[in-house]
Amino acid sequence: MAAVPGPARSRFAVVGGGIAGVTCAEKISKTLEEFDIEEQPSSLLERRYTNIKVIQSGVKQLKSDEHKIFTEDGKEYMYEKLCLCAGAIPKLIFEGNPYVLGIRDTDSAQAFQKHLAQAQRIVVVGNGGIALELVYEIEGCEVIWAIKDKAIGNTFFDAGAAEFLIPKLTAEKRETPIECKRTKYTMEGSEKKERPVAVSDKVGSALGPDWHEGLNLKGTKEFSHKVHIEKLCEVKKIHLQQEFLQLQQMSLAFPKEEKNVEPDEVLWPVYVELTNGKIYGCDFIVSATGVVPNVKPFLDGNNFAIGEDGGLKVDKHMQTSLPDIYAAGDICTASWEPSPVWHQMRLWTQARQMGWYAAKCMAADALGESIDLDFSFELFAHVTKFFNYKVVVLGKYNAQGLGLDHELMLRCTKGQEYVKVVMQNGRMMGAVLIGETDLEETFENLILNQMDLSAYGEDLLNPDIDIEDYFD
Repeated sequence: MAAVPGPARSRFAVVGGGIAGVTCAEKISKTLEEFDIEEQPSSLLERRYTNIKVIQSGVKQLKSDEHKIFTEDGKEYMYEKLCLCAGAIPKLIFEGNPYVLGIRDTDSAQAFQKHLAQAQRIVVVGNGGIALELVYEIEGCEVIWAIKDKAIGNTFFDAGAAEFLIPKLTAEKRETPIECKRTKYTMEGSEKKERPVAVSDKVGSALGPDWHEGLNLKGTKEFSHKVHIEKLCEVKKIHLQQEFLQLQQMSLAFPKEEKNVEPDEVLWPVYVELTNGKIYGCDFIVSATGVVPNVKPFLDGNNFAIGEDGGLKVDKHMQTSLPDIYAAGDICTASWEPSPVWHQMRLWTQARQMGWYAAKCMAADALGESIDLDFSFELFAHVTKFFNYKVVVLGKYNAQGLGLDHELMLRCTKGQEYVKVVMQNGRMMGAVLIGETDLEETFENLILNQMDLSAYGEDLLNPDIDIEDYFD
């Protein structure tokens, strides 16, 4: 009788093929000898690093007390140290409704593009980064945008910045997109072959910051932008066409003016009833309402400490509450005492930093060395692009956690730039920079060194004074 082969053994294992997992794998493989990476859709890493073995299978179970992972293809793997980088899954407004699309990964973005090509009107629900980019990039399709806040984009900026951006939503003339100077991470061969639409329990890695480049986000109509924003509301119910007809209620046409309410003559496949009482028909609904940490595959039989936001709690060395298990990226909740100007946000930039740092911590622990908290956790900094403007957010850019004990300074040139700084006791605590301000490096230093700026007063944002000369 043939002997049953035992589980494959590796010194280090990483679960997750997103940016945190790939970064963790790349970093650790430069220093250590053997490595497993889970759910990575590309063989690129194996070619680049001979000590990485890629296994394309989902995790079925984790037995932390035995240091074992069981995969869906029936195999098992033993590890000495494990890093969980399984990301997050979309928080859909309604699960299982064929007219509700979540956009989280490459597959779902491609499915969205396909639906949009036949669409005349869609409803977008949510106010985060994906919703913001989506409503700006869509052409030739009416967009009803439902947000629960008073102003657009309140995850990233305040009502003043929102007012600065809104004129771009109605502008007909499209500018040349600002050049992307970022490192790009792409899926190997994704353009060459048709891929099945992702289902909610098989979510791929999160979309990068330039996810809409290369996608043709165009509907059936000839106009450019047509966006109507419904503020301070959420989705109450979704009615299929037949259900809506039985309701015998009025749905609204696309508003021509803010106060002009007219009944809709068109019969739509699906109808959205908002908490403000309005009903709009549309071709489909985009749920862009954030994500929840993808912890479910790992919880059974393992006593992980879980954060309030549902993530695996990690300490300042990215270790979970269980021995030899680390976590990085969207799946984890930072549970150390943070720097006064850093906070966690589930963004690509942080997933990359955490993956990199988790690898350093795993390597140091294996070698019995101590390691200090990485410098990238000293200051929150994120660069992105909204409405074709460069957007930089630094530190406590929305005065997060500062209470009433702070003041704001503003500088705004319509259509060109918007600069806001958050001050507390004469020190800069955060900033929002929209447009080509060239202030990010100077402000980064001022936030980090906590210099007393009281003497400069309003001159700090005076456009006639070159602030960089003061603080070189």
